[in-house]
Amino acid sequence: MTKPVSDLPGEGKTSAYFGGGAALYDRSRPAYPDAMVSCIVAAMPGHEVVNVGCGTGIEARQFQAAGCTVLGVDPDAEMAEYARSTGVEVEVATFEDWAAAGRRFDAVVAGTAWHWVDPLAGAAKAAQVLRLGGVLAPFHHSSHTPPELAEAAGGTTLPAWTTRSAEAYGRIAPVSEYGSDGRRCAAMDLYQPMFDAFADGIRRTGAFGEPEQWRFDWERTYSRDEWLALVPTQTALAKLSSDQLARVLEAVAGAIDRMGGSFTMPYSTVAVTAVRVDVSEEGSGGPPRSRKGQRA
Repeated sequence: MTKPVSDLPGEGKTSAYFGGGAALYDRSRPAYPDAMVSCIVAAMPGHEVVNVGCGTGIEARQFQAAGCTVLGVDPDAEMAEYARSTGVEVEVATFEDWAAAGRRFDAVVAGTAWHWVDPLAGAAKAAQVLRLGGVLAPFHHSSHTPPELAEAAGGTTLPAWTTRSAEAYGRIAPVSEYGSDGRRCAAMDLYQPMFDAFADGIRRTGAFGEPEQWRFDWERTYSRDEWLALVPTQTALAKLSSDQLARVLEAVAGAIDRMGGSFTMPYSTVAVTAVRVDVSEEGSGGPPRSRKGQRA
């Protein structure tokens, strides 16, 4: 039986994405594969990290647990305050406008946030604050909401980056989740243009070695309530009124009930990584090299 909407997590919030729902965002959004964090840390010359778009501190805490000192940078004061409450130091600013004040770091990382930063300007700023040998590593989940849940929510399953991102990404974003043959595209097909833009911005600075693409495949089984907690944090629903959101949650709840009360979501988490080098060591260009498996 479908649970009344009044009992659903997040009801009554107009938006739980970038303000108004930091706690909900933090507890419902998936963390990143520990194997990916370990690979990035292993590539770093030291342990000082700046986390661009740290939000509530999800990935910052993972890097702290791996032995790093992490400084978050995020433009959202409420998200920053929540991250501070969990033990993450945060400075409120966009990365492009952030004043590093001469500080240098061993890694610049960004979890599901680099698409908000202009790919060239962001990479150039990262080059300024990284020590030689330091690592730039923006990473992002790639996933595809099951079609029956997308239909229940009344919207497309195009990734959020295709409509909510820095201006440069608008020129490369897919406009449909379906291919020319009418079949639904694989999740990675919808995200790969974004990863290519990350790599191109890095390459164009001339300050990094050739970017590599690391892919980590995993899956998570969501209960009905776990997914309903995550739904209000999705970008496509961020501007709904409370009544509109309640109707969406009711429909999604019914769809999950018809699926047996839970479902399994496949994820691929992709990191585009590059090492800060002298200009004389500039990479030779070409597509990012891809690794699959432990560093996939």
